[in-house]
Amino acid sequence: MKSSDILKAIHDGKHIAVMRTEEAEIFIEIAQTIIEKGLNIIEVTLTTPNALNIIEKLSEREDALIGAGTVLDAVSARNAIMSGARFIVSPSFDKETAKIANLYDIPYIPGCMTVKEMVESLQYGCKVLKLFPATQFTPKTIKDFKGPLPQIEIVPTGGIDKTNHREWLDAGSFAVGIGSEITKVFQEQGKSALEQYVLDLKSEVQ
Repeated sequence: MKSSDILKAIHDGKHIAVMRTEEAEIFIEIAQTIIEKGLNIIEVTLTTPNALNIIEKLSEREDALIGAGTVLDAVSARNAIMSGARFIVSPSFDKETAKIANLYDIPYIPGCMTVKEMVESLQYGCKVLKLFPATQFTPKTIKDFKGPLPQIEIVPTGGIDKTNHREWLDAGSFAVGIGSEITKVFQEQGKSALEQYVLDLKSEVQ
C-alpha cells in the first residue's frame, strides 16, 4: 500500500486503537478480539514488551492495519517498518524519523500542540498530525488550528473514549486515537464486554 492508501484507510476507519500492555500475549489477545469486531487499525506502542514481535505477528493479518507508536527516533522507526508497521506515530515531531518514513513511503503522524510544531511537520512532508494530549484541548480546537492551516488533518489522541469520540469526529478530526479504555474494558470486564464495546463504538459513527 502507498502512503496515501494507508491514510485513506485510517480516515475511513475513523478509530485507531492505541494500546500498550504489560505482556505481549495480552496485547495480541486484545488485538485479535477488536479486529474481529471491526476495530482493525492498531497502533502498537513501542513501550509494550516485545512490541516489534507483536507488530510482525499482527501484520500477517490481511484484515488489519498495524502501525507503531511512541516512536522517538529514526532507528526505532526503521525497525518498526521492517517488522511490518504501515504507519509511524510519535509523541512529538522528529526530523530524522520524518525522513525515514518518507524514504519508505510510510505515513508519519507526529504529536503536535502548537502551530509552530504543525508548520515544521508540514515542511517535512507530514500530511496528518496527532493532537496530543487531546485532554488539553476541546473539539473546537480542530477548527481553530485549521483556520491558519486549512491543509492539515488532525488525529486527537489522549482522553478520547466512547463518551466523546463522536464529538471529536463531528468537529472535523481525520480520525481519533482511543487507548486506555480498550484495555481497561478487557481487563475489568472480559472479552465479551470488549466485543460489545467495539460494536457500540463503531455503530455510533456509521
